[in-house]
Amino acid sequence: MAIHLQTVTLHPERYPEPDRYPFSLEVLRRTPSLSFETPVTIFVGENGAGKSTLLTAIARRCGIYIWRDPERRRFEHNFWEERLGDFISVQWRNGRVPGSFFGSDSFRDFTMILDEWAAADPGQLRHFGGKSLVTQSHGQSIMSFFRARYRIEGLYLLDEPETALSPRSQLELLELLVTMSQAGHAQFIMATHSPILLACPGATLYSFDTAPVSRVQYCDTEHYRVYRDFMAAPEQFLPGDGGGKP
Repeated sequence: MAIHLQTVTLHPERYPEPDRYPFSLEVLRRTPSLSFETPVTIFVGENGAGKSTLLTAIARRCGIYIWRDPERRRFEHNFWEERLGDFISVQWRNGRVPGSFFGSDSFRDFTMILDEWAAADPGQLRHFGGKSLVTQSHGQSIMSFFRARYRIEGLYLLDEPETALSPRSQLELLELLVTMSQAGHAQFIMATHSPILLACPGATLYSFDTAPVSRVQYCDTEHYRVYRDFMAAPEQFLPGDGGGKP
């Protein structure tokens, strides 16, 4: 099995401002550590639960670069927002490995930078299906990236990859995760709301809806139950009389 990253330990006793985000999140104050015992680990929980925050911190602590446009400005800047990685430690199984971080909000920045590189060296695109990622649809470019990158040994972090993927593309990604993890060289840690991706066989699921973080079975996740109940009787979730038959 490809288990490159074994443990992440949080150090809340070192948090500089416990009342400021992200240190104010209870789940990040009460979770001492997370162990990674399967090639695929999935963070699940409601928006704002802290799963993407921790995923980003792990990437930074592991030395994985996160592509972002440095020219963007924010109305209000929180100095500590991206500093959680300074207050966690990681334990590798056999030494650090390379990897990548995928976030739908930063992926577009990556595609633009890659296009600039390809303008000078078109051979760069060979690694991504031979076509500019910018000229493909968002979902197509994401899958081109996944198919190319995840064949390389490493640690791969994915933050809500389903955002721009159709259900069929999510199934394609699920198959890719299973294939690459079973090949024995790729480890995946993913935050997702997708019940399709949550169903990854053999994956460890961590719920961020409890403090501390706890393991959860697929059928016990809120995401699975909501989708199951909706598909069984969608009219129950609609206002009034449901607007007629679905």
